[in-house]
Amino acid sequence: MTLAIAIEPAPIETDAHGVVRVAKTRVTLDTVVTAFLEGCTPEEIAEQYPSLQLPDIYLVIGYYLRHRDQVDTYLVERQRQRDAIQQEAEQRFNPMGIRDRLLARQVRFLPLR
Repeated sequence: MTLAIAIEPAPIETDAHGVVRVAKTRVTLDTVVTAFLEGCTPEEIAEQYPSLQLPDIYLVIGYYLRHRDQVDTYLVERQRQRDAIQQEAEQRFNPMGIRDRLLARQVRFLPLR
């Protein structure tokens, strides 16, 4: 019996906003790679993200390891984008004192006992 060897492409795709996701899920490439770099095994990643299939996680990690420079460049750009969005949001909506403001708002809407 001869084993048929097939090359499987990494199950990743870019959405309309340029975000790379694990195919047919909302889980981003960033999420899987970050978890892997933090020491999670593919099995642990699968437990944390039940929408991911274990073989797909292995393929995504393999893709990362084969294309580390390109993926790292992509991840740095994504982090830059996140930082810019956070900075813009903080300029528009000051986060200082937000906990106190939310607690004060909650007290106004709590039913009286």
